[in-house]
Amino acid sequence: MLCEICGVNQATTRQRRITSAGTIDRNLCEACALEDRTQTHYSSHRFEPFSFGGESPFYDMYGKSTQSNENQSLNIMDYFTERAKGVLQKATVIAQDHKHGMLDTEHLLLALISDETVGKRLLTELGVSIEETKKYIEATVPHGTSPITQIEYGPRAKRVLELAFDEARQLGHNYVGSEHILLGLIREGEGLAAQIFKKVGVTLLSAREKISQNEGSLRNDGAYPTQSETPGLDEFTRDLTQEAREGKLDPVIGRAGEIDRIINILSRRRKNNPVLIGEPGVGKTAIAEGLANKIIQNDVPEPLLNKRLLALDMGSLIAGTKYRGEFEERMKVLLDEIQKNKDSLILFIDELHTIVGAGGAEGAIDASNLLKPSLARGDLQAIGATTLDEYKKHIEKDAALERRFQPVIVPENTVPQTIEILQGLKDRYEAHHRVKISNEAIISSVELSDRYINDRFLPDKAIDLIDEASAEVRLRTIAPPENLEEVRKTIAQKKRELSEATSNNENEKEKTLKKELLDLETTEKDITDIWNQSKGTETPEVKAEDVAVVLSKMTGVPITKLTEEEKDKLLRLEEQLHQRIVGQDEAIGVVSNAIRRARSGLKDKNKPIGSFMFLGSTGVGKSELAKALAEVMYGDESHLLRLDMSEYQERHTVARLIGSPPGYIGHDEGGQLTELVRRNPYSIIFMDEIEKAHDDVFNILLQVLDDGRLTDGQGKTVDFKNTIIIMTSNLGGTLLQKAKTPKEKELVESQIEDILKQTFRPEFLNRIDEFVIFHTLTKDNIKKIVGLELEHTKRLVSAQNMGITFGEGVENYLVEAGFDPEFGARPLKRLIQREIETGISNLLLSENVASRSNITVSVNSDNVIQFAHAKPRKSKPTI
Repeated sequence: MLCEICGVNQATTRQRRITSAGTIDRNLCEACALEDRTQTHYSSHRFEPFSFGGESPFYDMYGKSTQSNENQSLNIMDYFTERAKGVLQKATVIAQDHKHGMLDTEHLLLALISDETVGKRLLTELGVSIEETKKYIEATVPHGTSPITQIEYGPRAKRVLELAFDEARQLGHNYVGSEHILLGLIREGEGLAAQIFKKVGVTLLSAREKISQNEGSLRNDGAYPTQSETPGLDEFTRDLTQEAREGKLDPVIGRAGEIDRIINILSRRRKNNPVLIGEPGVGKTAIAEGLANKIIQNDVPEPLLNKRLLALDMGSLIAGTKYRGEFEERMKVLLDEIQKNKDSLILFIDELHTIVGAGGAEGAIDASNLLKPSLARGDLQAIGATTLDEYKKHIEKDAALERRFQPVIVPENTVPQTIEILQGLKDRYEAHHRVKISNEAIISSVELSDRYINDRFLPDKAIDLIDEASAEVRLRTIAPPENLEEVRKTIAQKKRELSEATSNNENEKEKTLKKELLDLETTEKDITDIWNQSKGTETPEVKAEDVAVVLSKMTGVPITKLTEEEKDKLLRLEEQLHQRIVGQDEAIGVVSNAIRRARSGLKDKNKPIGSFMFLGSTGVGKSELAKALAEVMYGDESHLLRLDMSEYQERHTVARLIGSPPGYIGHDEGGQLTELVRRNPYSIIFMDEIEKAHDDVFNILLQVLDDGRLTDGQGKTVDFKNTIIIMTSNLGGTLLQKAKTPKEKELVESQIEDILKQTFRPEFLNRIDEFVIFHTLTKDNIKKIVGLELEHTKRLVSAQNMGITFGEGVENYLVEAGFDPEFGARPLKRLIQREIETGISNLLLSENVASRSNITVSVNSDNVIQFAHAKPRKSKPTI
């Protein structure tokens, strides 16, 4: 067995150390055992840089650990020398004295140079004035106003500690000292400490060289020269246990049950190969990483102690195998190495289904068949991970392969579990993005992703959401200020003018421009200095509003807080709809109220925004209202998803809505309705002539109207909670045309209700929010519609760079000729198209109508439309 520190020499002694985290047993060679005794605070456990805790009051000053007990993260203090811990303790005192609630890089630097530390000595040797540095920090950083009782580590300080450990690892040191904190401060690059180092000319390379001179040697790669016993595995696998020792793996929160189940299966005598089965993003790979963490912490049964967990990279294994036999040769090398080291290796095969058929060219053997003998003999112990669909498709069909693996089902995390996971990962993301993530942002990212992102799974989708929100806040903070961009544009413009003035020998202008350029460059430098200083002192915070903005961009669903402009638009919704819709006040009011309830957050979150059935005769504005609503709410009519239900009269056509079942043609294409909504989750679904659809269509709609979801032919669930469902029907249209007085209209409405009950099933009618009746258009309504249509024609002509004027009699003629109570406004549109638009088109094609001409449309005594055009007047030349 090799030494657990150097990995080169054989272990000759077993050393036990008692730390704040518990008892640690390690197998060491004589040299490392002697060296280790000189380093009081070294531990071979996983580095978890932000897991503060402990019983000491000093530990409490850093805040409580976000890790759960089952995660078993070690305390960061176990990695620091006494001097380094003193620096951290001094930094908290300095932050408290300055009345700062958040510890930042300036506090760490002041603490580093306040006592006699290796870091302070290195800075002195690098030519840094300690006193001047202290004065600069005191002058730059203002003191707070109120006393501070608890100090919290800021994102930049967390990043420094992370980088300090990384520097120690690269230098081959098994401890973190003050010199590594100094290197971390330099590498961080943005804080006030890093800005000071830039000003005085201290670079990361110069600091490393100084450490090298003091040590006598410098390991650039931070690795011990080792002669590997498994070169093939080293090339085609990742050592997860080694990455865990180096702190490269994220902490694993929860999943204790699944990890324990894997340990139990791995400890079996036979068939000891678990396979993790779960949906994408639920944390299958993280469970394997959690096992790696447990192995290096010796928190596993004796059969698994000191084992290496290697993740197989199937892509690199196959890459470059052009000829028959090359892939088999590589696999043979791997299997031979695994057999020789079978007592110390566990192979992790992510995406286990990829081994079926991998490398299996014509006449060749694929990876799964090459692995089966080793799995059967017990020469290979493996952990697989795949999705349920892929397991059924590839693994279950191969009975010989399936029986060698023991399934472990990995369910999706719940919302509370995901919140705990994000709180555990919070420090890592704060350090990476250099932002502060609020608890409200974490809760919001989990709840909003769970509600609005339905084609992915927790915790993956929540982690992605908080990650992108942090990145956006970070980029927004470091973006140059607007006034700096304006100054830079002005400088570029002045430089072009100066070049032109120099070419034309305009000496006075050249002199003036040079002075202006000098002033502008001074302004640019001042603004840049202020901006750079603010970048190092201000820590942006990710809030729930930032998460909502990012989610709105990802899904297209408006879930951000209402702006004043949006509030005004919603309050004036009826007015905006009436710009396109004439009459139908009741219908517009019902729809507008439903939209306002949804945007105010008062709708049932498990149902669509609203479901309506528009009833009325043809041409009264049912389709036009749906189009107008799409234009007002979404900006254009592209968000109106239209389905002509007359196409779904036959029983077999119903499958087109949700997709064909497995085995039928078109199964892979998805359904017309489900695919439309999946691509446009925030839209209006317009089902025209719903009464013509087959009865099975209504069975599908029951689930949509009640639960706001629908499962397609591929088994995927589509979310309808952010859609508006509008159905139209001409039932009772004839009765509505005959109703003239309010009493007659009231009687007709009750008759229509009876017709609906006869046509549709009660369970379908009971799920619709509102039945909206569109009454027959009057002549006054038609006159207003004529005005709207003529305005539309004017805009079309204006786009051709011409004007148009309508005579007094044109509007009256169109109202009289186009009014038909039975067919509504559609005959009027056809009349305008035939009489007006066709006539204008013929005029433009038959005569040479110049640009900017004015077309006149009039009606003669015989009610015939006439067209004329006048050439534009030539403007007189000015003298």
